[in-house]
Amino acid sequence: MTETELTFYDKVGGEPFFTALVDVFYREVATDAALRALYPDEDLTAANERFRLFLMQYWGGPTTYSDERGHPRLRMRHGPYPIDVAMRDRWLRAMAIAIEEQQMDAELEDELWRYISMAAISMVNTGGDPVEAHFSSTPPN
Repeated sequence: MTETELTFYDKVGGEPFFTALVDVFYREVATDAALRALYPDEDLTAANERFRLFLMQYWGGPTTYSDERGHPRLRMRHGPYPIDVAMRDRWLRAMAIAIEEQQMDAELEDELWRYISMAAISMVNTGGDPVEAHFSSTPPN
């Protein structure tokens, strides 16, 4: 397989990368009371697995997520949870920390961050315009 034939999933190292990324993300979720309140389960293990499987599938890995849960339907699945711009930014901050800790190749990091940013913007379902002036398409520090 040539470099151009490799999926993003392959380029970042497959499942171990996504496991580490999502583990750090949920470590951050657990420390943010407002963000943590969006997750109804006492234990974040199931949420961690769903997110990890979704990301792996999205980026070219196994289709386990769809095999087990059907089409992702992200907006529908997140609809019951009030997500405003402030919550979006909290979520993005946790994800930025997770991405930073992976010490990725800059091009791959940019590609991942573009998707994460777009997905976070699209999840805003309450409050004003989800694309406000203070939002940046680069990870927060």
